[in-house]
Amino acid sequence: LSKLTVASQLVFIDELRPADVPTQAQRLSEVIASALYKDRGRLSRQLEKILKLASDKHDCVSDSQRLLRALQVSINCVAKRSAPLADMTYPPSLPIASHIDRLRETIAQHSVVIVAGETGSGKTTQLPKICLQAGRGIKGIIGHTQPRRIAARTVADRIAEELKTPLGETVGYQVRFSDQSSPKTTIKLMTDGILLAEIQHDRFLSKYDTLIIDEAHERSLNIDFLLGYLKNLLAQRSDLKLIITSATIDVEKFSQHFNNAPVVEVSGRTYPVEVIYSDIDSLDMDRDQRIIECLREINSNTTPNQGAGDVLIFLSGEREIREASLAIKRAQLPHTEVVPLYARLSLAEQSKIFSPHRGRRVVLSTNVAETSLTVPGIGYVIDTGRARLSRYSYRTKVQRLPIEAISQASANQRAGRCGRVSNGVCYRLYEEDDFNNRPEFTDPEIVRTNLAAVILQMLHLRIGDIRNFPFVDPPDSRMISDGFKLLEELQAVDSRGKLTKLGRQLVSIPLDPRLARMIFEASKNGSLTQVMIITTGLSIQDPRERPADKQQAADQAHAQWRDQSSDFMSLLNLWQHFENKRQELSSNQYSKYCRAHYVSFLRMKEWRDLHHQVHSACRALKLTENQKPAEYAAIHQALLSGLLGPVGIREDKWEFLGTRNRKFFIFPGSGLSKKPPKWVMVGSLMETAKQYGLNAAKIDADWLEPLAAHLVKKTYSAPFYHQKSGQVMAKERQT
Repeated sequence: LSKLTVASQLVFIDELRPADVPTQAQRLSEVIASALYKDRGRLSRQLEKILKLASDKHDCVSDSQRLLRALQVSINCVAKRSAPLADMTYPPSLPIASHIDRLRETIAQHSVVIVAGETGSGKTTQLPKICLQAGRGIKGIIGHTQPRRIAARTVADRIAEELKTPLGETVGYQVRFSDQSSPKTTIKLMTDGILLAEIQHDRFLSKYDTLIIDEAHERSLNIDFLLGYLKNLLAQRSDLKLIITSATIDVEKFSQHFNNAPVVEVSGRTYPVEVIYSDIDSLDMDRDQRIIECLREINSNTTPNQGAGDVLIFLSGEREIREASLAIKRAQLPHTEVVPLYARLSLAEQSKIFSPHRGRRVVLSTNVAETSLTVPGIGYVIDTGRARLSRYSYRTKVQRLPIEAISQASANQRAGRCGRVSNGVCYRLYEEDDFNNRPEFTDPEIVRTNLAAVILQMLHLRIGDIRNFPFVDPPDSRMISDGFKLLEELQAVDSRGKLTKLGRQLVSIPLDPRLARMIFEASKNGSLTQVMIITTGLSIQDPRERPADKQQAADQAHAQWRDQSSDFMSLLNLWQHFENKRQELSSNQYSKYCRAHYVSFLRMKEWRDLHHQVHSACRALKLTENQKPAEYAAIHQALLSGLLGPVGIREDKWEFLGTRNRKFFIFPGSGLSKKPPKWVMVGSLMETAKQYGLNAAKIDADWLEPLAAHLVKKTYSAPFYHQKSGQVMAKERQT
């Protein structure tokens, strides 16, 4: 938008008398078309109202004054955003720097562009700047999503630094519980969850003129839903530009999804990687022994001080990491430091991989190091070829965590971790034929998870039948049916799949539908204060930490909050203890106190922030908190309303029989594991070596019937005459 055009529009608005607005409707419509995208709908509606008032011979001067003021503010804002930034430069060392002109032209000519490139190509930090140079970010914001909060913060910081502007002005970010953006913000980094939440209040995402969906290859539930939603939205918003970035994994699928959108490849900073497969003889060796043999071979070929000589070993889980760590230490390899890396480690322990060191560092990692974290200085990768992958079974209603062979795409991602700074070597502890027979790509999350939360959001947004929604990979119809069944169990939908009054309320609580259902039951039975604490605690990663080298000390520290009847009460005890300490101690003292008791300070803060958010949502819904502490029965009846599926009756000393004839054990870390009660409910069922119930609590069987009345089927058999009462009776069975 040229300065001359903006200036002439502002002069026109300034000189136009309110009484003349109805006669200048055509010119005003043209000016409104130059306003901020987010204002256009509102301004157009105001103009329509004025024209109707004028045609009905009513006074419209005050409405005209409001319209002209609002229009002037919006056009002024466009004028300020049109001002060019200081000379924009691109670091020449980044591979994307040689593709700037091509990207700018492609973005200008197409509504959807796919940008493919490995980590390190510069696409994340440079694309928003390219969009600015292409004239985006003037009438709307350039929105840029990241799968993780830490990435949103660090990328925003980096872009602001490169543009030489303070963070929070031209470049801002928004993550859960933190908003560092302002009305001046042109580039906004955020998690994909934040963008999803904005759809609830603005279905057209009208404040954005460009959206960059980063790391789309991760194919999380959020990303897949956004890609489907944006495909529909683009048909309604021709002014919106969509840029999808991905590692070089299945980019053609994204292109086809968006009607053969152009793909721009930006080469990543990679060096050649030699892949060495195991031969058939070595496959009979123990896994840890094969790892040690690889490490010995690496040591015999190079010395630890030859630059990028560190080793990254991919294993399937914490147990394998502990076993491999012990085996490597026993092997007494010279100048070797062993460091574990997995998601449940505290931030301090994860940060060890970035600290300076001598000799050779061996990092033992789960698949968290495939895409989530980049481990520096890696020259070698040892890939066991397996990973734990979460899969939901619609038949058993159990979230399983089986160890599976990884896909070819994951194996190639792992190999690429050692080609960042120099030539690398990847040892694959499986045969080449095995690799060639593996699936090409990992199944996206949407085809292997419960869909209840997605269905609830879609029903609330009224965006049509999930079966017809344009997902990149549509979920199985049986998974969709299972999601509807869970929502019916929670009374969020009726038997026809229509949203109920309770279902519409559940959407307002920023929790999983099962946990939100507990909140509403708690408000009825006088236990809301306690249930808000428990449900928000269940929504975050457990704040209790068990460092691998201090597990016994951690267990002793945590024992003081343990409740023998309910793991949910243990969580409540933990909250109450640390809330008291937070009020007694300074921030620094409180942080040290958390650390001394093996509790994560950051996760406690996250818990408190989420509790505040849920508390605000409950107040908006006028749900009443209880002033006196609730009884055990009231708390657990409220929790049971969201957990009617995972209940069980003890059949022998340790084993429970659950609904649908599922058998499970209480998780060994539970307060109930040593003395299991007759009846239990569990927060979830997880299948690893056995099927375990996580977060268990003792319940009374009599609580089930009133809460599950809409699900229970009653059958009668064996009628008999009861002489004492003079009545015919029968045995009742409830299922």
